[in-house]
Amino acid sequence: MTQLSKIAAAVSFALILAACNQDSQSSSSQSQSDKQQSQTAKVAEPSANPSQEVSADASAKANQLFEEIFMQGVMRSPMYQTFLGIKQDQDKWNDLSEERQLEDLEITKQNLEKILAIDESQLDEQTKISYRLMKEGLQQEIEDFQWRYYNYPVNQMFGLHSGVASLLINQHRISDTADAKAYIARLNNLNTLFNQLVDGLKTRAEKGIIAPKFVYPYVIDDSRNIISGAPFSEGEDSTLWADFKRKVEQLEIEASEKEQLLGEANKALISSVKPAYEQLIGYLEKLSDQADTRDGVWKFPNGGDFFNNRLQRITTTNLTSEQIHQIGLSEVERIHNEMRDIMKRVNYDGTLQEFFVYMRESDKFYYENTDEGKKRYLKEATAYIDNMKARIDELFITKPKADLIVKAVEPFREKSAGKAFYQQPSMDGTRPGTYYANLYDMEAMPIYQMEALAYHEGVPGHHMQIALAQELAGIPKFRKFGRYTAYNEGWGLYSELVPKEIGLYEDPYSDFGRLAMELWRACRLVVDTGIHSKKWTREQGIEYYVTNTPNAKSDAVKMVERHIVMPGQATAYKIGMNKIVELRENAKAKMGDKFDIREFHDVVLANGPVPLTVLEDFVEKYIQSK
Repeated sequence: MTQLSKIAAAVSFALILAACNQDSQSSSSQSQSDKQQSQTAKVAEPSANPSQEVSADASAKANQLFEEIFMQGVMRSPMYQTFLGIKQDQDKWNDLSEERQLEDLEITKQNLEKILAIDESQLDEQTKISYRLMKEGLQQEIEDFQWRYYNYPVNQMFGLHSGVASLLINQHRISDTADAKAYIARLNNLNTLFNQLVDGLKTRAEKGIIAPKFVYPYVIDDSRNIISGAPFSEGEDSTLWADFKRKVEQLEIEASEKEQLLGEANKALISSVKPAYEQLIGYLEKLSDQADTRDGVWKFPNGGDFFNNRLQRITTTNLTSEQIHQIGLSEVERIHNEMRDIMKRVNYDGTLQEFFVYMRESDKFYYENTDEGKKRYLKEATAYIDNMKARIDELFITKPKADLIVKAVEPFREKSAGKAFYQQPSMDGTRPGTYYANLYDMEAMPIYQMEALAYHEGVPGHHMQIALAQELAGIPKFRKFGRYTAYNEGWGLYSELVPKEIGLYEDPYSDFGRLAMELWRACRLVVDTGIHSKKWTREQGIEYYVTNTPNAKSDAVKMVERHIVMPGQATAYKIGMNKIVELRENAKAKMGDKFDIREFHDVVLANGPVPLTVLEDFVEKYIQSK
């Protein structure tokens, strides 16, 4: 992806996952981190060819261009600015118009011309990596412009219908009157944003790209939730009104000024936000009448070509849909066999499927769906992360400065949100990383999966990876904030395995939970490709999960519905993990006693997100350097 598409993807990612931040560390801590990062760069950076002439000036100019291209994209996206903690355009929303998309394409083509004008041979090794990634991203953006409408911008996983509220609540900080005024301006400008959103939905409908029928009850309910309660109707404060009131009350300003701000926000909610949502809901109801129950992208014009392209972008490999399907089947069989070993350890006498039913239905594996049960879950998930933090030096040389907190998904979106996700710190370090656990349905959050889930979303998972990438010195921002799903999610799944290798998962049921989560990702390879290439129905996909995993049926329903609206995305986890494990085992075999797991992890993380093909180059050069 190019920078403009990465920004769009990052905003979507933010709407799915959201954001956070935290106070910077002391200057001595900063200095120590810089030393570590410098050391890491030497470990991870490919060795230079001594005979090749490089120019410090050429590299500096190239890096300056990379920064300009990235920031150009950021400053064209007010929502991404807020996501990063930049306040320049915080009174605006993104421009979703077709005219803007065409304008962005022209900018991308111009930027590619600038990149191609660089003499790559004059660049140092780290800048060559940036050059390669930037060039490939810009080229892919141009190639993929034909598929720009091949998505569902309003769906049960993410979208502007819930994303605007999520951004205002989680990312739009109010530290002074100007911030509050900008919040109010966004409320008043919502109608324009939603008009553009509806225009885009109409264009998709004309092209035969309409979300399946099951999507609409979710998104309509979520939209109605935003405009439920005061000041829209009787009852408790609505989500946005409660958020604005809470933030304004914390300001150290005159009471009269607070009253004025609250009055302006109240008026904006009633006169702008409510009609904007009502108009959107009205169109979604019409779209629901046109929708059918065909679930795969095979129904789109040239849907097969789109899906193949999508898989290549998501996995950063050339694997075909059929190859990915077969990898999934093979991994499901392997993990089932490992689970049978755990059945013997806990003296369970029965079939694997019977054990799945036992794990699914036994009350001892679930906390009660009460405030007390939810608090206990959050407390214990935090304890797992705190214990892992205490042992982090066993696995890593370089560590992020940003803190990590654990929170429950907010009530207004918990019904449709995923079961867990990570939101990265803000760019300025004023918000921490956040591991969100969705406690809406406690039967979908078994205790035996709690440990692996905390490692995946928190430490040593996404927080170690994403927060660290933002803090890396010596690489341009487009690499710090970039997204390669197979790399990011492959690391998350790999991070579930690593704690076992240092003696954690002492409870065999927790170890079963780890395997259950890996099994879940292996099944994703089967079901995602089944739906989009083999024309499986939603019901067939749900049945596959229920038969082959211990997860609740509600989990299976959510996952299959996720596959349908985010084609290919879920294949990245297992493909990425498999590659990282393969590269690690190859390094161990070649390096013997010289292999250091901490150095290997630095090689994987110290260059920011990259395609798996590039990661493989890094590891091979690391092996050669030893």
